[in-house]
Amino acid sequence: MKRLLIGLSLVGLLSSPSFAQKRDLDNYRLPDQRGLNVFEDPKDTVSTFDGLNVRIGGAFALQFQGIDHENSGDVELLGIRNNFNLATANLDVDVELYDGIRLHLRTYLSSRHHPEPYVKGGYMQVDNLNFIEEGFLEDIMKNVTIRVGHMENNYGDAHFRRSDNAQAMYNPFVGNLIMDGFTTEVGGEVYYQNNGWLAMVGATNGKLNQSVGDPVKTKASVIGKFGYDKQETEDFRWRLTGSVYHTGETANAYLYSADRAGSRYYLVMEEPGATSAGNFRSGRFDPFLKNEMTAFMINPFIKYQGLEFFGVYEHVSGKEASEDKTRSFDQYSAELIYRFGARENFYVGGRYNLVKGTEFLTENEVEIDRINLGAGWFMTKNIMAKLEYVRQTYDGFDAGTTFDKGQFDGVMLEAVISF
Repeated sequence: MKRLLIGLSLVGLLSSPSFAQKRDLDNYRLPDQRGLNVFEDPKDTVSTFDGLNVRIGGAFALQFQGIDHENSGDVELLGIRNNFNLATANLDVDVELYDGIRLHLRTYLSSRHHPEPYVKGGYMQVDNLNFIEEGFLEDIMKNVTIRVGHMENNYGDAHFRRSDNAQAMYNPFVGNLIMDGFTTEVGGEVYYQNNGWLAMVGATNGKLNQSVGDPVKTKASVIGKFGYDKQETEDFRWRLTGSVYHTGETANAYLYSADRAGSRYYLVMEEPGATSAGNFRSGRFDPFLKNEMTAFMINPFIKYQGLEFFGVYEHVSGKEASEDKTRSFDQYSAELIYRFGARENFYVGGRYNLVKGTEFLTENEVEIDRINLGAGWFMTKNIMAKLEYVRQTYDGFDAGTTFDKGQFDGVMLEAVISF
């Protein structure tokens, strides 16, 4: 708690008038309401660089949880009550180092998994090569972006709408997807953007936890994305992308278990003795495809005036290291949101999320589905409040196990500040 207070004091100090900053950076997704429905950072060849510039930002989120859970009764579930969750906080440092070169660093000041601060990750982004020579390869770099670091990998479009610890501005709901495709690995990505077309190719070392002493051989992971994003008229925009993430021989592929910040649904479907930090993925599902894994995701996005649709189709196959044969899972999600008001500062919407596939060890064909109904209010571009009803059910799991005839449902309230 002491470290959290120090971090918050630092944010307040560096945000004061005596530390005035240029808040809107080049080629940068804004962290407030203006960043909604932005996916990859925009590519703009116009430079406003006038010297080293440090932007200090952050985010804060707090939820009230009113959820009940139940199962067949053969396995006792932990008793949970209506109450507040741990307040979470992020500290963001973005630095314009040189014309066309930007650094991003995100630190979780407080999260469900770690109450103490720790670094999520960061990257350096290069949008031109003027540091080599003025105008060097400018015809190429006007469409190309290079990003390197220990960073959030750009697999799929769903991670642009998910809550990242305290940064929950972009998520119209409180929880993320059941199979939450998100990981941070050391690597690089190269982007090409031109007149709505997008192509990206990247490679990482395939590791969440970095170590040179790991005796298990780990091969590189590769990531790719291709798509089209077009604002056809003032009222109508559409986007369609396809993504792939492939990892070969590895000690542990973390694509669906890398989020150390944790789930928003605290202690649901957990047994007595569970703790919020130790059992921080409550309500999510890891298919345990830890080796030779290939995941594909297709994402359509349509926005007409205030009405928007975002979809997910995902197929992932692979195996746990001890398995001889490959298993697979499919995930489907459909969000329909209606935004209204003078600044589209109110919204209502719903999301349906389904995961199904072959469970590890039992080889049961299991299904998990979730319904979210939500509403939100942007009180200012930096302050928002959400209300959500959630219901999740489990089917196909062995009798006498935690998830046998399992379900949880209830209401979540969340307040978010981001700047």
